[in-house]
Amino acid sequence: MLTQLHPVQLQYSHTIGRAEFSGPGFRAPSGIARGADDRLYVLSRSYEGRPDGKRVTICTVDETFISEFGGGVSADRAHEPAPDGRFMWPTAIALDHAGNVYVADEWYNRISIFTEDGNWIGKWGTPGSGEGELNRPAGMAFNQADDLYIVDSLNHRIQKFTKEGAFLAKWGTSGNGEGEFNMPWGIAVDTAGDVYVTDWRNDRVQKFTADGHFLMQFGTSGAGAGEFNRPTGIAVDQTGVIYVADHGNNRLQVFDADGTVVTQLLGEATVSKWAKEKLDANAEMWQQRQLAQGMEREKQFWRPSAVVVDHENRIFVAETVRSRIQVYRKQIPFFVGDRL
Repeated sequence: MLTQLHPVQLQYSHTIGRAEFSGPGFRAPSGIARGADDRLYVLSRSYEGRPDGKRVTICTVDETFISEFGGGVSADRAHEPAPDGRFMWPTAIALDHAGNVYVADEWYNRISIFTEDGNWIGKWGTPGSGEGELNRPAGMAFNQADDLYIVDSLNHRIQKFTKEGAFLAKWGTSGNGEGEFNMPWGIAVDTAGDVYVTDWRNDRVQKFTADGHFLMQFGTSGAGAGEFNRPTGIAVDQTGVIYVADHGNNRLQVFDADGTVVTQLLGEATVSKWAKEKLDANAEMWQQRQLAQGMEREKQFWRPSAVVVDHENRIFVAETVRSRIQVYRKQIPFFVGDRL
């Protein structure tokens, strides 16, 4: 009997969250970051009419609510000087090696910095198109040296900064050729230091060296395997497997290290612990769910926006519309058959 290697297998674990403007829940989450002690930092973009929902929620992987911080600015005051520690259009979240929390805001073109417990400690960022200036910052990712890569979306480029905001490097320009971008969105750094970018309007992923030299690309527009409809979040695990939130196709696509599609996930969500607590508080809500039509669709992804992986082979996928996170676990490949 031949010995063979099973492909990448992802097993559904559980769902975190429910739609809330405050407390245990999220509202249109746009970013996730994994912290120490099984902490999750979830960035809620919310809506312009509900600035109270723009915040960062701190919870654990097993859905214990810890706290929240931040807060929004109402649309009628968006053109006034921005209050420290508040958001208008928050897009991405990342943690440095010390555990400090960085939040990108594409309206104010700035990066806000908080301690791991949510205390505001600083900001940086200047709007514009010059070296070190920002125009609608989107994804962010730290490298091993604690330098911060930022997707400078409307400048169609990637910029690299120290975590204090000092400009280090940049690459990219508008276009659809190798190393060019059209409103890029997500970014990830692998264990070798290479950089992956979801090129949003070009419906592809591009890979670069740490210094911005083009290495490869994969993906094209469409709904087939390996095709994209506005890819957003991206993550790379320790073995080089690539996870891409295919926003417009309502799925997570998984690729091997050379960009070959391996599998896709459409969603397997169950009722989260927080959602169950809310339903248990009113028995009529459970009854209404039993009467509702099409409830089988509730398990599926609806506009996934962000994905992160951790060192325990867990994959966290945030859904904008359903305001929740679906958690999966990558199964370690194993051999079957006779000894070699």
